[in-house]
Amino acid sequence: MNKKIQYREDRETSKEYKETYLKGIEQIIANREQSARIRRDDYSANIFRNQKQFRDELRSMLGWPLTDIEERKTPIVQMAKLTDESKYTIYRATLEVLDGLEMTGLFFQKKEGAKPLVVVQHGGYGTPELISNFYRDTSNYNDMLERVLKEDVHVFAPQLLLWQGETYQVEHDRVNLDARLKRVGSSITALEVYAIIRILDYFEAKDYVSNFGMVGFSYGGMYTLLTAALDTRIKSAVSCSFFNTRGEIAWSDWTWFCSAEKFCDAEIACLIYPRRLCIEVGVRDEFFSIEGARAEMQRLKQKCQEVGTDWLDYIEFDGIHEFCREDGPIKRLVEDIQ
Repeated sequence: MNKKIQYREDRETSKEYKETYLKGIEQIIANREQSARIRRDDYSANIFRNQKQFRDELRSMLGWPLTDIEERKTPIVQMAKLTDESKYTIYRATLEVLDGLEMTGLFFQKKEGAKPLVVVQHGGYGTPELISNFYRDTSNYNDMLERVLKEDVHVFAPQLLLWQGETYQVEHDRVNLDARLKRVGSSITALEVYAIIRILDYFEAKDYVSNFGMVGFSYGGMYTLLTAALDTRIKSAVSCSFFNTRGEIAWSDWTWFCSAEKFCDAEIACLIYPRRLCIEVGVRDEFFSIEGARAEMQRLKQKCQEVGTDWLDYIEFDGIHEFCREDGPIKRLVEDIQ
Protein backbone atom coordinates (compact mmCIF):
# COMPACT_ATOMS: atom_id res chain seq x y z
CA MET A 1 0.00 0.00 0.00
CA ASN A 2 1.37 3.44 -1.00
CA LYS A 3 2.14 5.81 1.80
CA LYS A 4 1.00 9.40 1.68
CA ILE A 5 3.55 12.04 0.76
CA GLN A 6 5.27 13.27 3.89
CA TYR A 7 6.92 16.38 2.53
CA ARG A 8 5.38 19.71 3.58
CA GLU A 9 6.12 23.35 2.79
CA ASP A 10 4.56 26.81 3.10
CA ARG A 11 2.64 28.21 0.15
CA GLU A 12 5.16 31.05 -0.04
CA THR A 13 7.88 28.59 -1.09
CA SER A 14 6.50 28.06 -4.60
CA LYS A 15 5.61 31.69 -5.19
CA GLU A 16 8.73 32.55 -7.20
CA TYR A 17 8.16 29.66 -9.61
CA LYS A 18 4.62 30.77 -10.31
CA GLU A 19 5.83 34.34 -10.79
CA THR A 20 8.48 33.14 -13.24
CA TYR A 21 5.91 31.21 -15.24
CA LEU A 22 3.55 34.20 -15.36
CA LYS A 23 6.35 36.55 -16.41
CA GLY A 24 7.30 34.11 -19.15
CA ILE A 25 3.77 34.14 -20.57
CA GLU A 26 3.70 37.96 -20.43
CA GLN A 27 7.05 38.08 -22.24
CA ILE A 28 5.84 35.70 -24.94
CA ILE A 29 2.77 37.90 -25.48
CA ALA A 30 4.95 41.04 -25.65
CA ASN A 31 7.26 39.40 -28.19
CA ARG A 32 4.36 38.16 -30.30
CA GLU A 33 2.67 41.57 -30.14
CA GLN A 34 5.85 43.23 -31.39
CA SER A 35 6.03 40.79 -34.31
CA ALA A 36 2.32 41.28 -34.97
CA ARG A 37 2.74 45.06 -35.18
CA ILE A 38 5.33 44.62 -37.94
CA ARG A 39 3.15 42.13 -39.83
CA ARG A 40 0.08 44.36 -39.39
CA ASP A 41 1.88 47.36 -40.88
CA ASP A 42 2.92 45.28 -43.88
CA TYR A 43 -0.53 43.73 -44.20
CA SER A 44 -2.39 47.06 -44.18
CA ALA A 45 -0.02 49.01 -46.42
CA ASN A 46 -2.57 49.14 -49.27
CA ILE A 47 -5.69 49.49 -47.16
CA PHE A 48 -6.88 52.71 -48.82
CA ARG A 49 -6.47 51.26 -52.33
CA ASN A 50 -8.11 47.89 -51.65
CA GLN A 51 -10.91 48.68 -49.23
CA LYS A 52 -13.29 45.98 -50.46
CA GLN A 53 -10.66 43.30 -49.91
CA PHE A 54 -9.97 44.54 -46.39
CA ARG A 55 -13.67 44.77 -45.56
CA ASP A 56 -14.02 41.15 -46.61
CA GLU A 57 -11.06 40.25 -44.39
CA LEU A 58 -12.61 42.11 -41.45
CA ARG A 59 -15.92 40.32 -41.94
CA SER A 60 -14.09 37.00 -42.03
CA MET A 61 -12.23 37.82 -38.81
CA LEU A 62 -15.43 38.75 -36.95
CA GLY A 63 -17.27 35.71 -38.31
CA TRP A 64 -20.69 34.59 -39.52
CA PRO A 65 -23.22 36.04 -40.36
CA LEU A 66 -21.11 38.93 -41.66
CA THR A 67 -19.52 36.47 -44.09
CA ASP A 68 -22.97 36.02 -45.71
CA ILE A 69 -23.71 39.71 -45.81
CA GLU A 70 -24.93 39.82 -49.42
CA GLU A 71 -27.51 37.08 -48.98
CA ARG A 72 -30.31 38.91 -47.20
CA LYS A 73 -33.84 40.25 -47.68
CA THR A 74 -35.53 43.22 -46.06
CA PRO A 75 -36.21 42.18 -42.45
CA ILE A 76 -39.64 41.72 -40.94
CA VAL A 77 -40.35 44.57 -38.49
CA GLN A 78 -43.11 45.19 -35.97
CA MET A 79 -43.63 48.75 -34.73
CA ALA A 80 -45.50 49.40 -31.46
CA LYS A 81 -46.30 53.07 -30.92
CA LEU A 82 -45.36 54.31 -27.45
CA THR A 83 -46.30 57.98 -27.67
CA ASP A 84 -46.76 61.03 -29.87
CA GLU A 85 -44.58 64.02 -29.03
CA SER A 86 -44.89 67.42 -30.66
CA LYS A 87 -42.19 66.83 -33.29
CA TYR A 88 -41.80 63.04 -33.40
CA THR A 89 -43.47 59.72 -32.66
CA ILE A 90 -41.74 57.08 -30.54
CA TYR A 91 -42.02 53.40 -31.44
CA ARG A 92 -40.60 50.24 -29.92
CA ALA A 93 -39.44 48.25 -32.93
CA THR A 94 -38.81 44.51 -33.16
CA LEU A 95 -36.72 43.36 -36.14
CA GLU A 96 -36.18 39.76 -37.20
CA VAL A 97 -32.51 40.07 -38.12
CA LEU A 98 -31.99 36.31 -38.56
CA ASP A 99 -34.33 33.34 -38.40
CA GLY A 100 -35.20 33.05 -34.73
CA LEU A 101 -33.28 36.17 -33.69
CA GLU A 102 -35.24 39.34 -32.95
CA MET A 103 -33.61 42.62 -31.96
CA THR A 104 -35.55 45.44 -30.34
CA GLY A 105 -34.91 49.15 -30.37
CA LEU A 106 -36.51 52.54 -30.03
CA PHE A 107 -37.39 54.49 -33.16
CA PHE A 108 -37.95 58.24 -33.00
CA GLN A 109 -39.65 59.27 -36.24
CA LYS A 110 -39.79 62.94 -37.10
CA LYS A 111 -43.13 64.00 -38.52
CA GLU A 112 -42.34 66.05 -41.60
CA GLY A 113 -40.82 64.64 -44.78
CA ALA A 114 -37.79 62.55 -45.68
CA LYS A 115 -34.86 62.95 -43.31
CA PRO A 116 -31.58 61.20 -42.51
CA LEU A 117 -31.60 58.53 -39.82
CA VAL A 118 -28.94 58.36 -37.11
CA VAL A 119 -28.28 55.13 -35.24
CA VAL A 120 -27.48 56.08 -31.63
CA GLN A 121 -25.73 53.22 -29.85
CA HIS A 122 -25.52 52.74 -26.10
CA GLY A 123 -22.54 51.20 -24.31
CA GLY A 124 -21.98 48.71 -21.50
CA TYR A 125 -24.88 48.40 -19.01
CA GLY A 126 -26.82 50.66 -21.35
CA THR A 127 -30.24 50.37 -22.96
CA PRO A 128 -32.21 52.43 -25.50
CA GLU A 129 -34.56 53.43 -22.67
CA LEU A 130 -31.71 54.72 -20.51
CA ILE A 131 -30.09 56.84 -23.20
CA SER A 132 -33.54 58.14 -24.24
CA ASN A 133 -34.08 59.61 -20.75
CA PHE A 134 -37.09 57.35 -20.08
CA TYR A 135 -35.82 57.03 -16.49
CA ARG A 136 -35.19 60.79 -16.03
CA ASP A 137 -31.42 60.29 -15.89
CA THR A 138 -29.04 59.32 -18.71
CA SER A 139 -25.98 58.80 -16.46
CA ASN A 140 -22.67 59.29 -18.30
CA TYR A 141 -24.42 59.43 -21.68
CA ASN A 142 -25.02 63.13 -21.05
CA ASP A 143 -28.37 63.16 -22.93
CA MET A 144 -26.65 61.75 -26.02
CA LEU A 145 -29.80 60.62 -27.82
CA GLU A 146 -31.84 63.76 -27.12
CA ARG A 147 -28.99 65.92 -28.39
CA VAL A 148 -29.05 64.02 -31.69
CA LEU A 149 -32.85 64.05 -31.82
CA LYS A 150 -33.06 67.84 -31.53
CA GLU A 151 -31.45 68.00 -34.97
CA ASP A 152 -33.56 67.44 -38.10
CA VAL A 153 -33.10 63.63 -38.19
CA HIS A 154 -34.83 60.39 -37.30
CA VAL A 155 -33.14 58.35 -34.55
CA PHE A 156 -32.95 54.60 -33.97
CA ALA A 157 -31.46 53.16 -30.76
CA PRO A 158 -30.83 49.37 -30.88
CA GLN A 159 -30.71 47.13 -27.80
CA LEU A 160 -27.44 45.16 -27.67
CA LEU A 161 -26.59 42.34 -25.25
CA LEU A 162 -25.10 44.82 -22.77
CA TRP A 163 -27.85 45.58 -20.26
CA GLN A 164 -27.25 45.01 -16.54
CA GLY A 165 -28.89 41.67 -15.83
CA GLU A 166 -29.80 42.32 -12.20
CA THR A 167 -31.40 45.68 -12.97
CA TYR A 168 -33.65 44.36 -15.73
CA GLN A 169 -34.05 40.85 -14.24
CA VAL A 170 -32.82 39.25 -17.46
CA GLU A 171 -29.48 37.69 -16.58
CA HIS A 172 -26.95 36.87 -19.29
CA ASP A 173 -23.26 36.02 -19.60
CA ARG A 174 -21.96 37.93 -22.61
CA VAL A 175 -18.45 36.45 -22.36
CA ASN A 176 -19.77 32.87 -22.26
CA LEU A 177 -22.16 33.47 -25.15
CA ASP A 178 -19.36 35.04 -27.16
CA ALA A 179 -17.11 32.03 -26.53
CA ARG A 180 -19.86 29.64 -27.62
CA LEU A 181 -20.50 31.69 -30.75
CA LYS A 182 -16.79 31.66 -31.60
CA ARG A 183 -16.82 27.85 -31.40
CA VAL A 184 -19.34 27.81 -34.24
CA GLY A 185 -17.62 30.41 -36.43
CA SER A 186 -19.35 33.53 -35.19
CA SER A 187 -19.02 36.08 -32.36
CA ILE A 188 -21.35 38.30 -30.38
CA THR A 189 -19.85 41.28 -32.21
CA ALA A 190 -20.51 39.74 -35.63
CA LEU A 191 -24.14 39.07 -34.69
CA GLU A 192 -24.73 42.56 -33.40
CA VAL A 193 -22.95 44.41 -36.21
CA TYR A 194 -25.01 42.31 -38.62
CA ALA A 195 -28.17 43.25 -36.72
CA ILE A 196 -27.37 46.97 -37.07
CA ILE A 197 -26.78 46.44 -40.79
CA ARG A 198 -30.20 44.79 -40.99
CA ILE A 199 -31.68 47.90 -39.40
CA LEU A 200 -30.21 49.93 -42.25
CA ASP A 201 -31.66 47.42 -44.74
CA TYR A 202 -35.13 48.06 -43.35
CA PHE A 203 -34.97 51.84 -43.26
CA GLU A 204 -33.20 52.14 -46.62
CA ALA A 205 -36.42 50.95 -48.24
CA LYS A 206 -38.51 53.67 -46.54
CA ASP A 207 -39.20 56.88 -48.44
CA TYR A 208 -39.03 58.91 -45.22
CA VAL A 209 -35.32 58.04 -44.73
CA SER A 210 -32.76 59.80 -46.95
CA ASN A 211 -29.34 58.90 -45.50
CA PHE A 212 -27.54 57.32 -42.53
CA GLY A 213 -25.18 58.33 -39.75
CA MET A 214 -24.13 56.65 -36.51
CA VAL A 215 -23.11 57.83 -33.04
CA GLY A 216 -21.91 55.59 -30.21
CA PHE A 217 -20.41 55.74 -26.73
CA SER A 218 -17.97 53.21 -25.19
CA TYR A 219 -19.09 49.78 -26.46
CA GLY A 220 -21.32 51.81 -28.76
CA GLY A 221 -18.17 53.55 -29.99
CA MET A 222 -16.78 50.14 -30.95
CA TYR A 223 -19.96 49.20 -32.80
CA THR A 224 -19.97 52.57 -34.54
CA LEU A 225 -16.39 52.11 -35.71
CA LEU A 226 -16.97 48.56 -36.95
CA THR A 227 -20.37 49.13 -38.58
CA ALA A 228 -19.25 52.28 -40.38
CA ALA A 229 -16.14 50.45 -41.60
CA LEU A 230 -18.20 47.59 -43.03
CA ASP A 231 -21.29 49.43 -44.33
CA THR A 232 -20.64 52.38 -46.63
CA ARG A 233 -24.25 53.55 -46.32
CA ILE A 234 -23.17 55.22 -43.08
CA LYS A 235 -21.90 58.54 -44.40
CA SER A 236 -20.67 60.01 -41.12
CA ALA A 237 -19.84 58.54 -37.70
CA VAL A 238 -18.95 59.70 -34.19
CA SER A 239 -17.15 57.16 -31.99
CA CYS A 240 -16.75 58.34 -28.39
CA SER A 241 -14.70 56.84 -25.53
CA PHE A 242 -13.52 53.67 -27.26
CA PHE A 243 -10.64 54.30 -29.70
CA ASN A 244 -7.39 53.09 -28.11
CA THR A 245 -4.37 50.82 -28.29
CA ARG A 246 -6.23 47.53 -28.42
CA GLY A 247 -3.50 45.35 -26.91
CA GLU A 248 -3.85 47.28 -23.66
CA ILE A 249 -7.59 46.54 -23.45
CA ALA A 250 -7.85 42.97 -24.73
CA TRP A 251 -11.39 42.21 -23.60
CA SER A 252 -12.54 38.84 -24.91
CA ASP A 253 -15.60 40.14 -26.78
CA TRP A 254 -13.52 42.52 -28.88
CA THR A 255 -10.62 40.16 -29.44
CA TRP A 256 -10.36 37.69 -32.34
CA PHE A 257 -7.84 35.11 -33.49
CA CYS A 258 -4.71 36.84 -34.85
CA SER A 259 -6.47 40.21 -34.88
CA ALA A 260 -3.22 41.87 -33.76
CA GLU A 261 -1.71 40.91 -37.12
CA LYS A 262 -4.50 42.48 -39.17
CA PHE A 263 -6.89 44.94 -37.56
CA CYS A 264 -6.57 47.26 -34.61
CA ASP A 265 -8.56 50.45 -34.18
CA ALA A 266 -6.47 52.46 -36.66
CA GLU A 267 -6.89 49.92 -39.47
CA ILE A 268 -10.64 49.67 -38.88
CA ALA A 269 -10.91 53.46 -38.98
CA CYS A 270 -9.13 53.49 -42.35
CA LEU A 271 -12.05 51.58 -43.87
CA ILE A 272 -14.37 54.52 -43.15
CA TYR A 273 -12.40 56.78 -45.51
CA PRO A 274 -13.41 58.92 -47.41
CA ARG A 275 -16.58 59.25 -45.31
CA ARG A 276 -16.47 61.39 -42.16
CA LEU A 277 -15.21 59.94 -38.87
CA CYS A 278 -15.00 61.82 -35.58
CA ILE A 279 -13.16 60.17 -32.70
CA GLU A 280 -13.70 61.59 -29.20
CA VAL A 281 -11.76 60.61 -26.07
CA GLY A 282 -11.84 61.94 -22.52
CA VAL A 283 -8.50 63.00 -21.10
CA ARG A 284 -9.52 61.70 -17.65
CA ASP A 285 -11.16 58.46 -18.83
CA GLU A 286 -10.77 56.04 -15.93
CA PHE A 287 -11.15 52.93 -18.11
CA PHE A 288 -9.28 53.68 -21.34
CA SER A 289 -6.09 55.72 -21.03
CA ILE A 290 -5.66 58.89 -23.04
CA GLU A 291 -2.07 57.82 -23.75
CA GLY A 292 -3.33 54.72 -25.54
CA ALA A 293 -5.74 56.78 -27.63
CA ARG A 294 -2.99 59.22 -28.57
CA ALA A 295 -0.64 56.41 -29.58
CA GLU A 296 -3.27 54.76 -31.79
CA MET A 297 -4.24 58.11 -33.32
CA GLN A 298 -0.60 58.69 -34.21
CA ARG A 299 -0.61 55.34 -36.01
CA LEU A 300 -3.79 56.28 -37.86
CA LYS A 301 -2.40 59.63 -38.97
CA GLN A 302 0.76 57.94 -40.25
CA LYS A 303 -1.38 55.60 -42.32
CA CYS A 304 -3.26 58.58 -43.76
CA GLN A 305 -0.22 60.17 -45.39
CA GLU A 306 -1.37 59.18 -48.88
CA VAL A 307 -4.98 60.34 -48.42
CA GLY A 308 -4.75 63.15 -45.86
CA THR A 309 -6.90 63.64 -42.75
CA ASP A 310 -9.61 66.03 -43.99
CA TRP A 311 -12.16 63.23 -43.42
CA LEU A 312 -10.97 62.63 -39.83
CA ASP A 313 -11.63 64.62 -36.65
CA TYR A 314 -9.91 63.79 -33.36
CA ILE A 315 -11.19 65.48 -30.20
CA GLU A 316 -9.82 65.23 -26.67
CA PHE A 317 -12.33 66.61 -24.19
CA ASP A 318 -11.96 67.39 -20.51
CA GLY A 319 -13.98 64.49 -19.17
CA ILE A 320 -14.04 61.00 -17.72
CA HIS A 321 -15.59 57.90 -19.34
CA GLU A 322 -18.61 59.75 -20.68
CA PHE A 323 -20.17 60.99 -23.87
CA CYS A 324 -18.66 64.31 -24.88
CA ARG A 325 -20.78 67.32 -23.90
CA GLU A 326 -19.76 69.34 -26.97
CA ASP A 327 -22.47 69.36 -29.68
CA GLY A 328 -20.16 70.35 -32.54
CA PRO A 329 -19.46 66.78 -33.75
CA ILE A 330 -23.19 65.94 -33.72
CA LYS A 331 -24.02 69.02 -35.77
CA ARG A 332 -21.25 68.26 -38.24
CA LEU A 333 -22.47 64.67 -38.62
CA VAL A 334 -25.97 65.96 -39.39
CA GLU A 335 -24.52 68.37 -41.97
CA ASP A 336 -22.63 65.49 -43.57
CA ILE A 337 -25.70 63.30 -43.98
CA GLN A 338 -28.07 66.08 -45.04
